[in-house]
Amino acid sequence: MPKKKAVKKKVAKSVVPVAPQRIVLRTGEALVEAAPAYSAAEPEVVIGELDGPVGYAIANLIGDQVKGHSRVFAILNCDVQVRPVTLMVSKVTVDSTKYTNILMGSVQAGIANGVLDAVRAGDIPKEKANDLGIIVSVWLDPSVTSVEVDHNILFETNRQATAKAIHKAMHNEPGIDWLLANQKNVTHYFHQLGVEGKL
Repeated sequence: MPKKKAVKKKVAKSVVPVAPQRIVLRTGEALVEAAPAYSAAEPEVVIGELDGPVGYAIANLIGDQVKGHSRVFAILNCDVQVRPVTLMVSKVTVDSTKYTNILMGSVQAGIANGVLDAVRAGDIPKEKANDLGIIVSVWLDPSVTSVEVDHNILFETNRQATAKAIHKAMHNEPGIDWLLANQKNVTHYFHQLGVEGKL
């Protein structure tokens, strides 16, 4: 009786999905401005996991409102919150209805769109959109209450500045090597104005 040949069975290798890298806490800032002085957007961002220090900070900030410095989520419009969850915190004490309406209108919409732009660009991994949180410290020039405002310009500067700050945070920019190499070449704008007696 002939011997049967052993049949080698192919065993499929199981593919273990690689978990996205944990983002504990990243920081970034940016400046984008247009011709009108009030248009300057200079956000500072903190990004991290919702089950880490950034998430705890978001929960504490939203639950501990302070008069003049309300903390609100970035939204495309009422009932449309963006992901990752983004909390706006004003650097300026808000004390007028006009300022509030601009901050919670054009600026808020610009920030929300900037967050989504950062996801679309790949700076924030799409698969982490429900796991990360962002805190944006928002600058809106108080002069907006006394001038005629171009809301499209204000929207765009905040949109671009938010996306830029997130990009810098997620890529650790500027890097320490660049900073050490350029330390003597970068002068703080308002320090220089003070030195020149222009403040």
